[in-house]
Amino acid sequence: MDTLSFKTISANKATVNKEWVVVDATDQHLGRLCAKVAKLLRGKYKPNFTPHVDCGDNVIIINADKIVLTGNKWNDRIYLRYTGYPGGQREFTPASLMAKGEDRLFRKVVKGMLPKNRLGAKLLGNLYVYAGTEHKQEAQQPKSIDINLLK
Repeated sequence: MDTLSFKTISANKATVNKEWVVVDATDQHLGRLCAKVAKLLRGKYKPNFTPHVDCGDNVIIINADKIVLTGNKWNDRIYLRYTGYPGGQREFTPASLMAKGEDRLFRKVVKGMLPKNRLGAKLLGNLYVYAGTEHKQEAQQPKSIDINLLK
């Protein structure tokens, strides 16, 4: 009867294996790339995925300035933010976010795809975005992956 019994193994902070991966954003569509990056950050591609544990990888996005948005979305899409004061609704476009820094647009989009709790805030800290091909995380020996092969 032991052969038919299965145990669900739940990962915890000590047993999880986190890796460093590099994703190239050249000629990738923003939403599709960020959806896959959010799944990498969450750990959904791993067999020992546990919803309440940070079991995802650390993701480095390079060439963030070469991201693609179709149509006129650079200027027509509007993101809203509210300061909390009367008349404090602010709006900004993807082009204005990229002008302030390429990581702002990626963080805004990926943050919307992560859980809205303390775990989601912690997972967003595992995202590193760089405009060029150089990054500061060479000491971690990150492995480069092809984001198009992921579902």
